[in-house]
Amino acid sequence: MDTLNYKLESFEGPLDLLLTLIQKNKVSIWDIPIVEITEQYLKAIEGIEESEIENTSEFLVLAAQLLWIKSRMLLPKPEDDEEEEDPREDLARRLAEYQAYKEASQELRKTEGASRYMVFREEEMIKFPVPEYSRHHELEELTNAFNNILARKIRYAKPEKRAFSGIVGREKVSVHDMSVRVRRKFLKSKKVEFKTLFDDDYTRPQMIATFLAVLEMIKESRLFAEYDEKEQDFVLTTNYTKSELENDDDTENRNDEY
Repeated sequence: MDTLNYKLESFEGPLDLLLTLIQKNKVSIWDIPIVEITEQYLKAIEGIEESEIENTSEFLVLAAQLLWIKSRMLLPKPEDDEEEEDPREDLARRLAEYQAYKEASQELRKTEGASRYMVFREEEMIKFPVPEYSRHHELEELTNAFNNILARKIRYAKPEKRAFSGIVGREKVSVHDMSVRVRRKFLKSKKVEFKTLFDDDYTRPQMIATFLAVLEMIKESRLFAEYDEKEQDFVLTTNYTKSELENDDDTENRNDEY
């Protein structure tokens, strides 16, 4: 059977009674006026000996401790024992610990009513299906879009390095490197227009390598192309995760140079 907690008026246990007396007298736990507090405590538990509840002995034990501390405080202090420990110190530590737990329980009691009738469901992983696109595009449509971009690039482009092929060697562009650049475009937006994949300063080999990279990722179902009638351009989406895009490594050596 669980032990009953004896209540003396509105007090639970001897420490609760003692702490209330200390607070009522507006004194510090660490500087208890032991004579006055002991007298008040003994008066509060008068008649407790006749109680039939077993754990009332705790009140009597604390009363005996208070009387012992009182006697120690009243005895003259030996002149050669200047560093004698204050007999109230152990009791003060117990009271401070009890006060901390009491205040914590009061804070928990404030939220008990609000949370009692709340039901929390278990964590559930939500899977977002890849959106279905009803239209079907032939490779020729994407190729035409690339050719249009390439044609505009050629009209306004500066002379390429191959114009100086007699002086400078042939430019080598890695499809893998351009693939990394394409994927990085999706760090800023979930949707990327096809024409924005080709920077203004791209050379012809870079543009072709970029286009091959896009085709390879579409083939692997990592990119998806939809046609925007208003913009008259393809819009690309991807199923790469954010962590995959952020951890992209463009330093790996590849034998896919164009």
